[in-house]
Amino acid sequence: MGDRLRVGVLGAGHLGRIHVQQWKEVAGAVVVGLYDPHPEKRDAVGREFDVPVFEDHLSLMSGCDVVDVVTPTISHYQCAADAISAGKHVFVEKPITHTLGEAVDLMELANKAGVITQVGHVERFNPAFLQARPWIVDPMFIESHRLAEFQPRGTDVPVVLDLMIHDLDIVLSVVHSAVVDVRASGVAVLSDSPDICNARIEFENGCVANLTASRISLKKMRKSRFFQRDAYIAVDMLAKSAELVKMKSVVGEPDPFAMTIDLGERGLREIGFERPVITASNAIRDELSAFVKAVRGNRPSEVTLLDGYRALELAHRVLGAMKTRTLA
Repeated sequence: MGDRLRVGVLGAGHLGRIHVQQWKEVAGAVVVGLYDPHPEKRDAVGREFDVPVFEDHLSLMSGCDVVDVVTPTISHYQCAADAISAGKHVFVEKPITHTLGEAVDLMELANKAGVITQVGHVERFNPAFLQARPWIVDPMFIESHRLAEFQPRGTDVPVVLDLMIHDLDIVLSVVHSAVVDVRASGVAVLSDSPDICNARIEFENGCVANLTASRISLKKMRKSRFFQRDAYIAVDMLAKSAELVKMKSVVGEPDPFAMTIDLGERGLREIGFERPVITASNAIRDELSAFVKAVRGNRPSEVTLLDGYRALELAHRVLGAMKTRTLA
């Protein structure tokens, strides 16, 4: 491995183009090639970013240290499996694969090959979530709304796999308990698969997550709220803002200017607010940079294949609950 990791990108669609653009800004990496089965797409992106294009993915892989899979979900498994079999480190966009069986096979292949892998659950790197993450301790109720304007791109899959999976991954990253019940309902409005879905997920420790995702809204929204003992955390992943409302016990005389509440036997509590200034950053660039550091350090990535599998498995449980409700 040289001074810089040699990166090959598979996929020149909307997100593939963004990945090529961001890889050009990642320290310690260089894009050595691009492949897409559609010549006009790969040639256009290759010219735009001055990146060599290849006529097949195996030729591209031969000269890489890292393969970035940004293809349609249906081909994630084969592309990632080919790269792992060639001994390459792999970054694969979310969802990890099309089926759960494919995800299991991919994990087994990666473990045997000893390569570093990462799944593109980009909201883990949202600066607002990163700021709020240390505050989130044992949440007992979570509410998220992820609303998007209608775009024909991506409507080949249900909104659960297109949008809600972001929040499923976030929830699983902060709730360390087994899922015991999933209920969901959804409606296909403009496409053949559900465009809007609401899911209620219950965990063994009593936590409940209520998630709504829509791709037919008039305005965008990506907000999550986390409620826990003596604290409330609000995260706006679109506006890149976070807020902490926290109660703490009052020792001695209360501050006359502080907001307080008398909880009877639980005593007097002071209500504090934190609204930190969050520095804007590019979450895609940050997740790619984190992957480079994981490869360089020969350590597990921040979003492993197992994380990707767990998010996909829960997404399928939501889809199953929605289908059961529809049929009933």
